[in-house]
Amino acid sequence: MTRYVVANWKSHKTRDEAATWLEIFARRYRGDAEVEVIVAPSFVFLDQLHQALRDLDLRGVSLAVQDLSPFPPGSYTGAVAAEMVRDVAGYAILGHPERRRYFHETHQEVANKVSEAAAVGIKPILFVDRSYARSRINALREEDMRELIIGYGPVEAIGIHVPQSPELVGQAIREIREMAPGRPVLYGGSVDAANAATYVKLPGVSGVMVGTASLDPEEFARICEIVGRN
Repeated sequence: MTRYVVANWKSHKTRDEAATWLEIFARRYRGDAEVEVIVAPSFVFLDQLHQALRDLDLRGVSLAVQDLSPFPPGSYTGAVAAEMVRDVAGYAILGHPERRRYFHETHQEVANKVSEAAAVGIKPILFVDRSYARSRINALREEDMRELIIGYGPVEAIGIHVPQSPELVGQAIREIREMAPGRPVLYGGSVDAANAATYVKLPGVSGVMVGTASLDPEEFARICEIVGRN
């Protein structure tokens, strides 16, 4: 079974910092055939990091976008359509709680983004919280579920360095898996090297999504190693 480790850099790092991160991570990282590592930088660094990954021949590491336009290519000023990044990003993080909180995304907008990603072969990583998981999943088209990865990100555990208890995470994962049978479910919310093993050992958890801790390449490499051996 494939396990996933996602690094969400959010709105962090300059071009030089992104390059340095990847150099340090490449030296520390030990690949695992059963672990897919996904790095989500800012849009502006995708081409740079895509080329760097090729130069480093870093196997098992892919790039993701942190968001996508809910529309196809067209007259949508400022939007980044899925088709524009399909050659450099294999995954798309969609519906992150911060997008809901600060940008007021609706479930239908997120569903449209999932459709746009799936249409061009980008695998969507759909964030849900327990309180609205069913509504968000029900908004999806059946054909867009085939390559879907679900990320459980409880709002109260994101960005505040207070991870949710394993008991609550386990309950939420069971509920989400019933809503989307057969789809991988990841946990994200203040994950770091100290607690990653606890979460990946929970039944039904297919990996972790890492925010703040992923900004440190050595800690993120440790998390990848932890996921691989658990």
